[in-house]
Amino acid sequence: MSKVLNFVAWFTGVVVSLAVGMGLIDTVLRLPTWLGGGHPIGLAVTQAAGWIVVVTTLIGAVMALVRE
Repeated sequence: MSKVLNFVAWFTGVVVSLAVGMGLIDTVLRLPTWLGGGHPIGLAVTQAAGWIVVVTTLIGAVMALVRE
């Protein structure tokens, strides 16, 4: 039972991370305007952060699957 719960928690974390990363890439989620979110540079930073989240999540997921 513990392994199932651990897998569900891990899988949920991967899905949430990918959803947040894609939201950042699509600029659905972005920096607040007072941090530059309305400026083109702020949008570029937001998208770059989204790509970093997606790539590191996928790398971490693959590493976890290979380890098991």
